[in-house]
Order: sequence, then C-alpha cells, then structure tokens
Amino acid sequence: MMDWDKLRIFHMVAEAGSFTHAGESLQLSQSAVSRHISGLEESLGVSLFHRHARGLILTEQGELLHNSSREIFARLAMIEGQLSDSKNISDGLITITVAEFIGSHFIAPLLNKFRTAHPHIRMNLLMDDRILNLGMREADVAIRLYKPEQADLIQKQIATVNFVICASKDYLKNNKTPKSLTDLKDHTLITYPDHCLVPYQNPNWMLEAAQISPKTHQNLITVNSVSAIYGAVSHGAGIACLPKFMVNKNTNLVPLIPATKPPSVDMYFVYAEERRNSKRIAITRDFITDHIAKTDF
Repeated sequence: MMDWDKLRIFHMVAEAGSFTHAGESLQLSQSAVSRHISGLEESLGVSLFHRHARGLILTEQGELLHNSSREIFARLAMIEGQLSDSKNISDGLITITVAEFIGSHFIAPLLNKFRTAHPHIRMNLLMDDRILNLGMREADVAIRLYKPEQADLIQKQIATVNFVICASKDYLKNNKTPKSLTDLKDHTLITYPDHCLVPYQNPNWMLEAAQISPKTHQNLITVNSVSAIYGAVSHGAGIACLPKFMVNKNTNLVPLIPATKPPSVDMYFVYAEERRNSKRIAITRDFITDHIAKTDF
C-alpha cells in the first residue's frame, strides 16, 4: 500500500520542481524530503525523478503518478470546500483566478479594502490566462473574459470591458497624431504575439482593423502581457489598444481615433454549481460587483 505522507510529499515536489522549494512549503529540510522520495521510489520499484544540477524532471513513471496525485488532491480540496460550505461559515481561504491585467489593475488595488472589510477571509489571487478547472478546485472563483460553456458552472456577467486606441503624450510629441486607422501604418504598434495564449478574444483587433500584417509591418513590438503593453505605451514606446479603465487613470495617455470603437469584452464571475451555498464566494462576488459599479470600464 502506498504511504499517504510520501505521496503528499511527492506531489509537492512534483509541483515545486525541487526538494528545497517543496521542503519550504512542507516545513521539512531538503534532506528529509529527499529521503521520503527515495523511500517512495524504493517501495514502488521505479524512479520518479531525473535529478539534475538545475532541478528535477519527472520520469515517465513520475508523470503518471503526478497526474494521479494532482487529481486526488484536487478532489480532496473540492470536498474540503464543500464541507466548509455546508457549515455556512465565511471564514477561510478563497482562491480567485483572473486574467493578469484585471488582477493587477483592478483586483490588486482593492485587496486592502477587502481585507479591512472581511479580515476573516484570506484571498489567494492567481493571475493567469490559463483556464483553471473550478470543478476540480484549482480555484474557487474565476473572473473570465468570455462566457463559459460548461453546464456545471454558475456565471454572472459583472462588467463589459471597453477598449481605446492610445499613445502617451511623449510619443505624440515626436510622432504625428494618427487621425484614422490607415494612419497607424506609419507608427510603432504594440500588440500580442501570434500563436500565444491570450486573455480575451482577438487582442490584435487593431492590426486587423487597420489592415496591417504583423509579418510585414516594420515598426511592431509584440508582448504577451496587457500590463506590460500598458507600461510600454505609458513610457512612449508606441500605440496600442488598451482597456479603457486602465487608460482612464493615466493622465499621460491620450485616446486616439475617437470615431473608431474597438469591440468590447464581457466579464463574468464564475464558480462551480456545487459551491452555490458558499458564503465566502457570495461575499467576494458582492464586493467585486459593488466596486465594478464604481469603475468606468
């Protein structure tokens, strides 16, 4: 029979990619973690990790066990959440997965207010463009920029994110202000790379609308982060299409081509059907929607 403690330690090591980092989470020494993994490998009769100077790489057998351990611990976390929900209490941890730029520029500035209003809830913010599995408790709540299609998810549209084409005052001092989409061909444009995980549908709308090919446009900067694009535009690197709520709070940014309206993106607050009775989720939902109502998206 597999030792449960050793499986838990293996899972932490596989997630962390090193004995040292796993040991820090487990409050065990690096040598103690290594001994537990060696003991598990001996009991199973297989090697679970390739050991390298730069870290650990799972073997084929290790990958197989890691896939199973991830499912096991996700299922346990889900059951733990359901048990907590059944007590009708709000204390504890809530994990929110959100697109990086929404997390950085909207949620993060509210964390102090949330903590002050609800000191009994610990918020864990995962800023990630990947789609985490709420049913398997990879997160309790998702703030998503598309309408989920899964039948077992509760979803509430909480905002519509609008976008504006903009540049900094410094950039416009040194470059002619574009009056139309056609004029963008004469400017440095900052967009998302092709074949890259994106936070919302078609972040490169500006290129398509201006009929500019990313393969031939000489003055093109590509960055796979809306926050980084915002930073680049703010410091005069070029022109980009950015969320309106981010542009509004930066007096150095100038909206361009006002007659052109980029397509908007709906924002949803999403959680698993089985978590509908969670007080923590309800409190978090109400807090976020209340502050969205005060924000010009």
